[in-house]
Amino acid sequence: MKNALVSLAVLALSVPAARAADSPAARAFATVREPVVVLLHARVIDGLGHAPQEGQTLVIRSGRIAELGADGAVAVPQGARVIDLAGKSVIPGLVLVHEHLFYSSFVQPALHINEMEFSFPRMYLAAGITSMRTGGSIEPYTDLQIKDDIDAGRVPGPKLHLTMPYLDGPGTGITQLRPVASAAAALRMIDYWADEGFTSAKVYINLPAEIMGPAIAEAHRRGMQVTGHIGKVSYGEAAQMGIDDLEHGFMAMSDFIAGRKPGDPSNSVGNYRSLEALNPDAPEVAALMKQLVERHVAVTSTLAIFETFTPGRRIDTPAELESLAGPLKETYLTNWAAMNAKNSQMAVHALSRDMALELRFFRAGGLLVAGTDPTGYGGVLAGYGSWRAVELLVEAGLTNVEAIQVATSNGARLLGILGDTGSLEKGKAADLVVIAGDPSRDISEIRKAETVFKDGVGYGSKALFDSVKGSVGIQ
Repeated sequence: MKNALVSLAVLALSVPAARAADSPAARAFATVREPVVVLLHARVIDGLGHAPQEGQTLVIRSGRIAELGADGAVAVPQGARVIDLAGKSVIPGLVLVHEHLFYSSFVQPALHINEMEFSFPRMYLAAGITSMRTGGSIEPYTDLQIKDDIDAGRVPGPKLHLTMPYLDGPGTGITQLRPVASAAAALRMIDYWADEGFTSAKVYINLPAEIMGPAIAEAHRRGMQVTGHIGKVSYGEAAQMGIDDLEHGFMAMSDFIAGRKPGDPSNSVGNYRSLEALNPDAPEVAALMKQLVERHVAVTSTLAIFETFTPGRRIDTPAELESLAGPLKETYLTNWAAMNAKNSQMAVHALSRDMALELRFFRAGGLLVAGTDPTGYGGVLAGYGSWRAVELLVEAGLTNVEAIQVATSNGARLLGILGDTGSLEKGKAADLVVIAGDPSRDISEIRKAETVFKDGVGYGSKALFDSVKGSVGIQ
């Protein structure tokens, strides 16, 4: 693929620590701004799938990890700020790859999508996401401006990798998405947004094969990655076209719908019913997994969003409710309650099948990555939903350490930035999260984030979350 293209086009340069430390965002929310910082007695979970290491010392100098090793084996520089992390854990900053800077709400009779330029960057950073790829844009110029503001230190937020507006065919049903009518139109769109600075393209549910193939080729020619929430085109067909990533685990898969014909624009798109009866151990499923692994096609797990469509899985969300603007709180609770009142065993079985397939793909050597996807009817929020996405990977059968790997170094590998971030290693950017607990023992302790370091500047998680109360749904 793609790796050389991705490294050139997507690699994000770290904001120099000195500039970030002097920024208004740092002054407002940063609790650690010193040029040399030592984290002592930490439990280190490196993000590469290795067992946690107890009693570690990590030295941050000028925004990067200067030293990392056992207590006593690493010298503490004179004049450094020293922080004792006994009983606490350090993990890499999360690298999530299906994120959005917008929030869905239903204003009858239609879905409407509002940009969350103020709240979501803060909420993502507060939860420990230090790098993220958006999964399709509704307000592309707003996304570009948010990225510029974050990079310049004017506002707090993760390092952003932006995906251009959706490439979809007729029938999307979302007023804010405009379908492309031809391959020529898709290529013009790709070239325009590549020139504007977007680094990924996203092909969507109704895009037919005769447009998708040329679109993928043109995006690659422009140095862009291509991901897809697809339907008219099957996973296997998209893999043959050279797609880089498939969104929503196997929930969107249409490969095994009875009667579908390759390349036929009248094909049905994937749905819960097509997944409900699927045997994860069937030979044809194994063949698809093999094809995806051999063609280096990543799969993005977005379990948190699908949980909101599955009865019987209501989780207490007081913090999320505090973040929501007043009118959205009622909608949030009403929609959750309506979903949990449904007696849909189909949805229950489909979520279970998808978890089994994601686990199988990971065990087969596939590049499983993770995302929040704060969309649907508004039941998932940036940051809080990001934590839930990691927790659900463990429910699917990954170990705690493997789930952290999927949400850190695997995401960085997909984006071509693993040489700079995504794991705790000497020489890399000091993008890391201090957790007041042990997520290798209890994955829910990932929610105990205290300080999130981005390029060596430590931001207070609670202060960032507190700053957006009552904002989500408006800004």
